[in-house]
Amino acid sequence: MLMPALPHTAGKARQYVRWLLDVWKLPSMVDTVELLASELVTNAINATGVMEIPEGTSQLVGKAQHIYLCLSVRPEAVLIEVWDSSSTPPLQRAAADDEENGRGLVLVQALSKDWGCVLLPTGGKIVWCECLIEGSA
Repeated sequence: MLMPALPHTAGKARQYVRWLLDVWKLPSMVDTVELLASELVTNAINATGVMEIPEGTSQLVGKAQHIYLCLSVRPEAVLIEVWDSSSTPPLQRAAADDEENGRGLVLVQALSKDWGCVLLPTGGKIVWCECLIEGSA
C-alpha cells in the first residue's frame, strides 16, 4: 500500500491492517500486527515525511515523500515490510522515562519473532518484522 509520509498515515495503515487481517481470517492477531505496522510506519514517516502539516494543504503538493506498507501471510507468520526513501537504518535506543518517543523498536523486538532492516542499492530501506500466527511453531 503506497501512502504519503504524513502524520495521519499511521492511522490509515492501522485501518488497512485491520481490514487485511479480517480478510485473512486472523482476528486474534489484529492488536499485535496493528501495533507493529504502526510503529514501523511511524518510523518511516519520521525518517522521510513532513512532520507538521501547514494550514493550506496545497503547500504539500510535491513535498510529501511516499512510504510503502506491505503485509504478507505465510503458514507460520505475518510479514510486515515498510519501505521509505531514507538510507539511514533505524536505531534502537533506550528512552528515558519522561520521553514520549524512542520505544517503538523495543516494542517491535519484543512482539515479533524477528525483525531487521535491508538497505537497498537503489536507495532507501525496508524495515521488516515477522509476527507468529498463534498456534504455529
